[in-house]
Amino acid sequence: MIYYVNNKADNKGNHEVHTSTCKYLPTDRKYLGDFSNCTDAVKEAKKTYPNSDGCYYCSNACHTK
Repeated sequence: MIYYVNNKADNKGNHEVHTSTCKYLPTDRKYLGDFSNCTDAVKEAKKTYPNSDGCYYCSNACHTK
């Protein structure tokens, strides 16, 4: 699955990681790469944005509550 991270932080200060097919995929995003799971995608996103987590809808296993 191809993943992206939102360049803009949400209201909690997190940069959410989305799959390429997510209906909430932002237009202002950074390409992360092709990963088999959201955990690896979030690790990659944290290299740019330390406060990254998964999207509630497409990467729920990596979403911090």
